[in-house]
Amino acid sequence: MLNRFLKLISGEEPSRKASGSQERIQVATCVLLLELAQADSQFQPLEETLIKNLLQKKFSLSQEATDDLIALSQERLKESLDLFQHVRLINEHFSREEKLEIVDVLWRIVYADGVLDRYEDALMRQLTTLLRLSPKDMIASKIKILEESRNEKG
Repeated sequence: MLNRFLKLISGEEPSRKASGSQERIQVATCVLLLELAQADSQFQPLEETLIKNLLQKKFSLSQEATDDLIALSQERLKESLDLFQHVRLINEHFSREEKLEIVDVLWRIVYADGVLDRYEDALMRQLTTLLRLSPKDMIASKIKILEESRNEKG
């Protein structure tokens, strides 16, 4: 499965270009999630679970395909110089509502360990701007996720 992703991303299978485009969008989404999850230098199991759940739900992926996507995305993250190339794909293919859904998951990842790290906060601000969402959208999402978190605890 990983080899299939690599071929599609590198363009070695031009007859499946539409599928390759979808796979690049999946990688771009996963890269953003992984970057945020690793912003505080601690990749928690709960963060990994949140990422897997979003990817499976959003893209209708099997467990194996999700694991392959995460592995490929981790490689892409290591190779990339910035997040703009990934965000550009998301901006081109996702609606505002879909981007807000991603921001919600990003906030869940931030608060998975119960702490808002300054690097996570700065990255959330940057991602919100890159995703062409307003600070108001970011704050509304943050408040929503904090309230959900409090209700779950208690």
